[in-house]
Amino acid sequence: MDVKNAFLNGDLKKTVYMKPPPGYPCPSDKVCLLRKALYGLKQVPREWFDKFSTTICNLGFTSSPHENALFIRKSERGVVLLLLYVDDMIITGDDIDGISDLKASLHRTFEMKDLGSLSYFLGLEVISTDDGIYLSQAEYASDLLARAGITDSRTESTPLEPNVRFTPMDGTILDNPTLYRQLVGGLVYLIVTRPDIAYPVHVLSQFLSDPRTTHYAAVLRILRYIKGTLFHGLYFSAHSSLSLQAYSDADWVGDSTDRRSTTGYCLFLGDALISWRAKKQTFTARSSTEVEYRALADTTAEVVSVRWLLEDLGAPQSSPTNVFCDNRSAIQIAHNDVFHERTKHIELDCHFVRQRILIDAIRLIAVGTLDQTADIFTKAHHPTRFWTLLFKLKLNTNSHTSSFTTVRLSII
Repeated sequence: MDVKNAFLNGDLKKTVYMKPPPGYPCPSDKVCLLRKALYGLKQVPREWFDKFSTTICNLGFTSSPHENALFIRKSERGVVLLLLYVDDMIITGDDIDGISDLKASLHRTFEMKDLGSLSYFLGLEVISTDDGIYLSQAEYASDLLARAGITDSRTESTPLEPNVRFTPMDGTILDNPTLYRQLVGGLVYLIVTRPDIAYPVHVLSQFLSDPRTTHYAAVLRILRYIKGTLFHGLYFSAHSSLSLQAYSDADWVGDSTDRRSTTGYCLFLGDALISWRAKKQTFTARSSTEVEYRALADTTAEVVSVRWLLEDLGAPQSSPTNVFCDNRSAIQIAHNDVFHERTKHIELDCHFVRQRILIDAIRLIAVGTLDQTADIFTKAHHPTRFWTLLFKLKLNTNSHTSSFTTVRLSII
């Protein structure tokens, strides 16, 4: 569902004055006292959220302590979940009567438009069957291709050339960097359903302030790869288990300019990929073990966050989450409570990971480099290796989903 003129519903908590609108008869020394929120005020988004939160909580919902925009109501009839994004919301659950009552209550409080069953939300296309849900951004990706002027049939097998390294001095400066920034910004949002481009977009987003021809050519290569894999997306099977597991990896001194390393991780709920990241580490590391351990700390933080959220949703994890790492030295550090000169400067990360091991939140497991799924988030690969990793991510296309029906979630 969608709230019409959502920001006008907020109640101002502070005194705000404004000049009279042009043409309104008013003495020149007078101003208007605002009694309701108006678009353009910096307080408006917060006031709207407070108004909606109060309304929904009065209907028996509670806000998740780990995701403020997620509201949950549990009763004997079942569970109703509401996820809010500004003025758009998704409602789902197994309490059908509760969902109908919620919609009626919201309609009485706000002017709303019911968009029916969820098939499109913020650029995400949703297709469903009894067996699962498929998410893609094919239409959004097509718009990016059109914006870049890619109209021929040429495609690429990988988003980046193998082992490519970029520097701020590559090529010549672009005359107009606006298109580069727009395309990279669009690709960042495309990562929502396309984890296979997370690493290349992470790399090229580092040159937004001064992009060059070499960087722009790399963006076009990513787009040509997307053109050949337009309908790739995420699939969530209804028959998958709810067991959480994670892969953690790092590329030591992967940046040839500042010699900083890249962290990559991905989390699976059963067979479904639910979280991933490619991120340059803050500090330059002195060893591969150090960068792998810092990556472990970041992965552990994400695992803890997801475990909390799953508990809020009624799917608590009954056993430690397996975290797969291909660096045995990093695993040994996590199980060794003695610090020495090689580890004392990463003491906080050590304590953080070690404490999660002690309380059975995570379990570190060694994995071979060839089986390290998160490797796709730390570097560019040859086509064979890239597609092997892509298969491990379990990305799907909707070419076989002609029987898909509209998903049984309601969007408001």
